[in-house]
Amino acid sequence: MELKIENTKAQMRKGVLELCVLSIISKEEAAYPTDIITKLKESKLIVVEGTLYPLLNRLKDASLLDYTWKESKSGPPRKYYQITTQGIEFLSELRSTWDELNHAVNQSQNNLKSVKK
Repeated sequence: MELKIENTKAQMRKGVLELCVLSIISKEEAAYPTDIITKLKESKLIVVEGTLYPLLNRLKDASLLDYTWKESKSGPPRKYYQITTQGIEFLSELRSTWDELNHAVNQSQNNLKSVKK
């Protein structure tokens, strides 16, 4: 079976999406989903609303996020997300895990380079 690089890239992005979304929201007083998508696209983590909204709902159901409704000048009220205390703790754990994983991957790459020499 032939692996497609685009499928692997997509899976890698999905694997870090929670970390990235929680990080973005943690830096804002309140984050609007369209702004989150924009920031993810700027970071080359292509995300569409159909991917983001289920993730936001899962994070809210896990008590990692909360939301408030704010009036909009151009239409109905908008839902803005905030990270909870539990979400901050979870994000800290995710960052630690990411650092460990990143270190392990870099270490394996360095070991591979020294073997090839």
